[in-house]
Amino acid sequence: MKLRILMALSVAAASFCQLSEAQNNRLTPGTVVSWGQQFIPYVQPGTRYQAIAAGYHHSLALKSDGTVVAWGENCCGESMVPANLTGVIAIAAGGASFIPGINTGHSLALKSDGTVVAWGENSWAQSTIPANLTGVIAIAAGGAFSLALKSNGTVVAWGALDQNTMPANLTGVIAIAAGESHSLALKSDGTVVAWGDTSYGQSTVPADLTGVIAIAAGGLHSLALKSDGTVVAWGVNSFGQSTVPAGLAGVIAIAAGGASGAEVIYGHSLALKSDGTVVAWGGNDQGQSTVPAHLAGVIAIAAGGEHSLALRSDGTLVGWGYNLYGQRTVPAILTDVIAIAAGQENSQALKSDGTLIAWGNNNYGQSTVPANLTGAIAISAGYGHSLALKSDGTVVAWGDNSYGQLTVPAGLTGVIAIAAGGYHSLALKSDGMVVAWPPGLNTVPTNLTDVVAIAAGVIHSLALKSDGTVVAWGDNFYGQSTVPGNLTGVIAIAGGEEHSLALKSDGTVVAWGWNSYGQSTVPTGLTAVTAIAGGYSHSLALKSDGTVVAWGYNSDGQSTVPANLTGVIAISAGYLHSLAIVGPPPALSISRTTTNVLVTWPATAAGYRLEATTSLSPTVIWNPVTTMANLFGARYELTMPISTGAQFFRLIYP
Repeated sequence: MKLRILMALSVAAASFCQLSEAQNNRLTPGTVVSWGQQFIPYVQPGTRYQAIAAGYHHSLALKSDGTVVAWGENCCGESMVPANLTGVIAIAAGGASFIPGINTGHSLALKSDGTVVAWGENSWAQSTIPANLTGVIAIAAGGAFSLALKSNGTVVAWGALDQNTMPANLTGVIAIAAGESHSLALKSDGTVVAWGDTSYGQSTVPADLTGVIAIAAGGLHSLALKSDGTVVAWGVNSFGQSTVPAGLAGVIAIAAGGASGAEVIYGHSLALKSDGTVVAWGGNDQGQSTVPAHLAGVIAIAAGGEHSLALRSDGTLVGWGYNLYGQRTVPAILTDVIAIAAGQENSQALKSDGTLIAWGNNNYGQSTVPANLTGAIAISAGYGHSLALKSDGTVVAWGDNSYGQLTVPAGLTGVIAIAAGGYHSLALKSDGMVVAWPPGLNTVPTNLTDVVAIAAGVIHSLALKSDGTVVAWGDNFYGQSTVPGNLTGVIAIAGGEEHSLALKSDGTVVAWGWNSYGQSTVPTGLTAVTAIAGGYSHSLALKSDGTVVAWGYNSDGQSTVPANLTGVIAISAGYLHSLAIVGPPPALSISRTTTNVLVTWPATAAGYRLEATTSLSPTVIWNPVTTMANLFGARYELTMPISTGAQFFRLIYP
């Protein structure tokens, strides 16, 4: 939301009045912002949705106000909704994994004016909308291609069409669906036309199939819903995705998911019944076909690569199945956060009440917060394990324990800081001593004392001493444990996968170690830094004005800081994603002499504009203050002459 901070000065009475007002485009204090591979958007309380779509590893939801929310994998920008996208009436999500280990994803939105907007992967031009495309009434997104149905019953296709050439003279179409490499069209006479890849029979429509009212295309299989409420399926059946459950009837909607992975062809199917319940069948390796117990009141369904979504009649969402990228984690209101930690493929947020929220990859249980964990004051996330420091000075660990990284040393108390490395854990005690476990993996140097801060990389560690010097140990293949000579005046440290960072008291940053992606090449002229963070191969810096600077590897947008992100008070860098906490809005302060008014506000309010008025009624006219403010350390100062009557000032984020 956009925050305005107002202060009024009444000259005659020399009295002050401070007010606050909220509008759009500015986040609530304590809100977590994420970018990169694991994208979980912020949503306002009471958000209601009216449509959903599931891509390979990402999800979309259409809000009742015509705007779109996206979350999940963001390797190609598929979860970064274009700014100012409004008036949307339909959405579609596509993507696949054509090359082992390399995923794709793209998104489509249909606007009320009949035009289409696309974003995400565009290697095959699947996000390049054909010129002059208008009059569209429906859209579909495939593996690397897109479809649009026009009001005249014709279909337009773009993207990877080498195996997806549309039949000539296709008309009378009323619905479309797109799979990984095949397409379906439902005609007004209740028949289905299919084209594209038919390696598994997914484009071979069963003979005499008529009376169809809806269609769905999975990775390599197809579904058709008949007017009698029954379902017909064809195509690949490796996991039973094309074997419709016996006796299934009363169906009003269908969805098909799956794709061909590096070593296996998978898929699952969903059916929504008239009583608001959901039936699922097919692949279930990630729980995508295990419908949540007591799920009812459903009005729409969507199936992704290995995850499923349901929209309920109250406008809320439910997700289940694969969640490596948070694609089934329905966007929630994550506020009142005081600390964040980004692990390899998971994230954590510590709330002001001492409770912890975790999301993302949970293959080792690292995102399953221990029951009854309260009183936490600090958190840290490693490759597959997580740590929490409690107010009583004890440490709790959970997740992967392959190397003993969860085996907290018996009797460990008096801890004031923690750090989770790739496969090891560190604790700093109040006496300035460092404890590491498991034994032998990352042995603390002998006689290391007077430590005030710690940091951990994959298998290297850092310690900041009270004299401003840094000690490093552990793996040194890339020089990450070789502290630069004469490095002094350090006030903070951070460990990336195989690189290291140090923040100096003058606000500059020093980096060393692995630099294949420029993660150790600090941007020229970077100053006024107050915090640092190191990820797999990217780095972050928080400046005193509340903005964030990122550099290094940017495969998933992890180094592309969201536009207009300001007011940040904390940062964390994960494997291929980044996190930030937005702090409270800046507050104005006013004092005066007999002739002048002194207006001050924090330096963290960079990007805000000072405006003034002399009356709040009946019609308020705010005018920008054109006098330039001066920056003194951590605050802006502006001196203005006192005018007759009252003066009102406000900070507004444009």
